[in-house]
Amino acid sequence: MSEAPARLRAEAETQAGPLPAMLAEAQHLAATVVLGEHGRRRAGMGADFWQYRPAQAGDDSRLIDWRRSGRADAAFVQDKEWQTAQTVMVWVDRGRAMGFASGPNLPAKGHRARVIALAAAILLVRGGERVGLGGGDGLPPRRGAAMLDRLAAALGADEAGEYVAPDTGGMPPRSRALFVSDFLGDAVGVERAVAEAADRGIKGALLQVLDPQEEAFPFEGRTIFESMGGTMRHETLKAGELRSRYLDRLAARKDRLRSLARATGWMFATHHTDEAASRALLWLHAALERRA
Repeated sequence: MSEAPARLRAEAETQAGPLPAMLAEAQHLAATVVLGEHGRRRAGMGADFWQYRPAQAGDDSRLIDWRRSGRADAAFVQDKEWQTAQTVMVWVDRGRAMGFASGPNLPAKGHRARVIALAAAILLVRGGERVGLGGGDGLPPRRGAAMLDRLAAALGADEAGEYVAPDTGGMPPRSRALFVSDFLGDAVGVERAVAEAADRGIKGALLQVLDPQEEAFPFEGRTIFESMGGTMRHETLKAGELRSRYLDRLAARKDRLRSLARATGWMFATHHTDEAASRALLWLHAALERRA
């Protein structure tokens, strides 16, 4: 089922900041993220004043602020704020498996993934960054509100297949990347995509979105397991006996993703659809602002 772009954009906006019908939680989230901007400022090439600091050996004398230095017994230098915009490429799993929701009061994994990814894009665009969509049907990175409309429309379309591997197509070298999925499909495809990205100097974040039922496996007795696309079906009379094996495999998958992120300089986290989306958004914002 495809997401309506207008609805997707509206929900993402409520997570990222104020709208005419803003929610108090979203307003608080936006304020928290904006306050966090001050924590990532640093000296570098730019036009905006950042701070005065005592002159050090090796500083060019042309950098000394003689007016400020005249009010003290030491020489001071003006630091400018680092102002190089990032390019952040987004990839969201829109395969059929992402349509799962274990209850009527929970969003589908795919819906939550799209809202969080778009909300992250909104915050990045507001900060002057370029945002694009990776993959074969991707969008080149751009700034501005018009790009958010195009991104929402593109994310609203589903892809064929139960599970979809990340696609690094169109991602510029030395950019940032955000992959959002349940990562329950073929792990080799994920590893290949992240390795390809890392080879081009791309750092980023893997956000795993799971339904709480997938984390707990609360099944007992006769149970029929069927994939969202209907391509896989398994019936058992003793579902409880599968719990330990399933949980071990899920833990092994998380460890594999965590190791992949560690080896390539990426970051990894898991988000559950019964949790506040704001928690994942704040984590993503911090993860994508890492420049080291």
